Amino acid sequence: MSLQDIPTDTGAGSISAYVARPDGPVRGGLVLLHEVWGLVGHTRDVADRFAREGYVVVAPDLLADQGITEESTAGIGEAIAGPDAEARNRAQPKLRALLAPLQDPGFGALMTQRVQACFEFLHDDPEVAGRVGITGFCFGGTYSFSLAVHEPRLLACVPFYGHADFSAEELARIEAPVLAFYGQDDGGLVTALPALESAMAEAGVDFTATVYPDAGHAFFNDSNRFAYRPGPAGDAWSLALDFLARHVA
Repeated sequence: MSLQDIPTDTGAGSISAYVARPDGPVRGGLVLLHEVWGLVGHTRDVADRFAREGYVVVAPDLLADQGITEESTAGIGEAIAGPDAEARNRAQPKLRALLAPLQDPGFGALMTQRVQACFEFLHDDPEVAGRVGITGFCFGGTYSFSLAVHEPRLLACVPFYGHADFSAEELARIEAPVLAFYGQDDGGLVTALPALESAMAEAGVDFTATVYPDAGHAFFNDSNRFAYRPGPAGDAWSLALDFLARHVA
C-alpha cells in the first residue's frame, strides 16, 4: 500500500494515487474514486479492503490541486449529515467555498481525463491483464459513470450514489454492466432513478439499481457516524464483490 504518481496526458504531469495490491494472486484491477471530501482515510481503508479481495486498487487524489484535501474538509461531511442545525448552517458556507472550483467549465473534462489515466495505469499492469472495473462514492460515483461512458474496455462499473446526467447518445456508449447503489432518503438521486432506469434500458445498458430503505447519502461511509448504515453497507459490499467477481475477476 503506497502513494504513487500516475502519469496523465492533461498537461499537469501526474496525479498522486493511493495504490493497494493484494498479497496473493491478482484477480483484476479496480479504480476507486473518493467522495467530494478528497482522498481521506475512509477511501484508503476501502482500497485496502478491495486489495484483500485480490484486486490491484488505484485510488487517485483527484481534488488536492483544487484545494480539497483531508485537512480542508475535516468534519464538514458529518456536520452536513448530522442532526445539529447550527452545525449544518456553519458548514454550508465552507462547503460552498470548497466546491467552487468544481463549477469551472473545464472541470468535468479534467476529472474524466484523470480517471482515464488511472484506468490506463491499471490496464497496462501485467498482473491485471486488462481486467479493470471502477467504483466510487458520491462525486466518485458520478465519475465512475463518466468512465463507463467514455471507456469501452471497462468491464464493470459500481457507482455508489452518483449522478448520471448523460444524453441518450452518451448512455448508448456504455459497454460495461453497471451496478448502482442508492439510499432511499437520498432525495434527488432517488427521484431521478426511474427516468435513469428507463434511459439505460432504452440504451441497451445492463443496469441494475439497488435502493436501500432507511438509508441516505453516504450510507457506506463508516467514518461518518450520522450517515453510515451498517446493514445496507454490508449488503452492498457483498453485492459489489459478487458483481466484480463475475465481470472482472
